[in-house]
Amino acid sequence: MQEIDWSATLIRMSGGDEEAFRTVYDATRDHAYKLITYLAPRKQDACDIMSEVYIELLRSADNYRPEQPFTAWFNGLIVRQVRNWKRKGWRLFRIAEKTRSTAGAVTDWHAEDQLSAISHEMELLPLLGSLPHKAREVIVLRYYQDCSLEEIACLLSIPLGTVKSRHHHALKQLRRLLNVTSDGKERSSYVY
Repeated sequence: MQEIDWSATLIRMSGGDEEAFRTVYDATRDHAYKLITYLAPRKQDACDIMSEVYIELLRSADNYRPEQPFTAWFNGLIVRQVRNWKRKGWRLFRIAEKTRSTAGAVTDWHAEDQLSAISHEMELLPLLGSLPHKAREVIVLRYYQDCSLEEIACLLSIPLGTVKSRHHHALKQLRRLLNVTSDGKERSSYVY
């Protein structure tokens, strides 16, 4: 992200300065979109979640403290909005899952997901979708946003030990996913 006097810009933005909002938006939109697409439960929701992030940014700009890095504060805001979106959509998701399972479409979705993961085997991004949301958050913040485990604990408001545990289990699951061939059998070599 660009170097900006975040404190002054956010103060102007919360006072209704449209140019200040444009400055913040232009400086953060690519970063926000990437992080949202990594964390979003469904990629087609990314634009809607992005709107929610910037609405919340307008509401909470006064909460920014100049002594903390803007990127860490903004990442926390994005993570919370993705979680909120996921909570809102949970009931609809469960209904859709029950509908699919009664229609016999679950097997087709599973096969399609496996095929997608195998065809992009060397890319981590397709495999992130198979991780539980909490594990995905830790992996994305650690490897795509270069946050330390301590920063992740602070951002997610969870103990450091929990972050380490989620990180360990997520890496273990990703290794296992990378170690499966198209016929469903494990390869003999271990992927690190």
